[in-house]
Amino acid sequence: MKRWIISLALLANPVAGDERPNIILLLSDDQTTWSMGCYGVPDVETPQMDRLAQDGLIFDRHYVSTAICMASRASIMTGNYEYRTGCNFEHGPLLSEHWSRSYPVLLRAAGYRTAFAGKFGFLVSEAPGAPGRLPSADFDRWGGGPGQTYYQTGRNPSMKRYAAEYPHSTRAYGAFGSDFIRDSAAQDRPFCLSLSFKAPHRPVTPDPEYDLLYANRTFTKPPNYGRRYGEHFSLQSRQGRQYVRFAEWGYETDYDRVMARYHQQIYAIDVALGMIREALEDAGVADRTVIVYTSDNGFLCGSHGYGSKVLPYEEASRVPLIVYDPRHSELNGQGRRCRSLTGNIDLAPTVLEWAGVPIPEDIDGRSLVPLYRDPAQSVRERLALINVWGPAPVHSLSVVSREWKYVFWPFGAGRFTPTEELYHLAADRWELSDLSSDPESRPQLLAMRRAYDRELENWNEKAVPYHGYRRFGTIFDRNLSWPEKRRRLGADSE
Repeated sequence: MKRWIISLALLANPVAGDERPNIILLLSDDQTTWSMGCYGVPDVETPQMDRLAQDGLIFDRHYVSTAICMASRASIMTGNYEYRTGCNFEHGPLLSEHWSRSYPVLLRAAGYRTAFAGKFGFLVSEAPGAPGRLPSADFDRWGGGPGQTYYQTGRNPSMKRYAAEYPHSTRAYGAFGSDFIRDSAAQDRPFCLSLSFKAPHRPVTPDPEYDLLYANRTFTKPPNYGRRYGEHFSLQSRQGRQYVRFAEWGYETDYDRVMARYHQQIYAIDVALGMIREALEDAGVADRTVIVYTSDNGFLCGSHGYGSKVLPYEEASRVPLIVYDPRHSELNGQGRRCRSLTGNIDLAPTVLEWAGVPIPEDIDGRSLVPLYRDPAQSVRERLALINVWGPAPVHSLSVVSREWKYVFWPFGAGRFTPTEELYHLAADRWELSDLSSDPESRPQLLAMRRAYDRELENWNEKAVPYHGYRRFGTIFDRNLSWPEKRRRLGADSE
């Protein structure tokens, strides 16, 4: 630990001509991969995202370890699973001891000029039960806000200066980022810019500037669209609001109109991305600025007859990830793709490695830097997918490997029976066939159960001792009956 502190002290005093790269991390909110041309989706307009993908590397198997914004954002910042950050709705804020090891804090300590704008997504507190705060003072420039923030730029106090020219917040964040880039380029220091767009999160509020873009457009539905493709899912998965929102949000009866407005919100992000890249060129720093584009979680958008997110299925848990590192001119411009398994917890150690900052010990994430040069490499064998938010029946723990996904639904009270699901993603990317009862898939089922049990061992060993996370080590135990779990935890387990 002492050597790590000394290293940061040395980095905090950069010499003239610092050659470390600038880093930009752009985060959308609730964006499914079925929304971008570079992911093979017809009918959508994402020219800047597609250009970034063509210039750099697109990841086809990138997952969020928790498919809900607060927990996912804490994992992106720290590189750790939710049960180690202790941060999510219904649980609690991120403690300062974890925030101090986040990539924005470590990069600033190492001499980077840092900025954040948009939806921050969580608060930082000094101890369990203590009031939370926005860490605005931990950045050189701040345009962030608490909670969900607002689409109306003027309602976000830290962004009011942009309200007149950019009344909708999506392009306002592009303007904030552009100004920070130009100001930073004038200084002899590397910078790290984190922009967190509210779009396309509900309430549906597209920028009216693009109202004609998708007028009267008909959209191709994914192959797993509709209720009949979710009949094999567990009864537990239908107890959350994701199931009813297929009808409530219009996916069932008005798909084209609903998706037109969803895609219109994403198009405004695309425009903001173009603003950022133009600012990099104008400032003369495009050739040494790494750009990351991803989302905090996906969105079901009618797949399997569900809406919203949270669930461990592909459309909610697998998200876009594009990385462009202009320093690899011999590799760029080919539209390369990476099919290696990666997760949101891998972003923090990746950023730290780019910056030359020591990665904290015992971090869950793995740097993706080796994959940029060789996308066929592997940085992880498996990733846990977590949900401990919402009604108890919807709580689940899953594990995804390079080819398979195993889902365990533990809730067993009343009409529910603990349920497992198994999908061969290499052959069934749309999760149309649950193979958990297929005799020929028995060896894979046993292997994925073992992988699941190893992830649960990690949970039991490393979960924070607050915010209620330790109890889930019992709830997710496959080898305990539901009555035994209730006995150990008390009747509140329901």
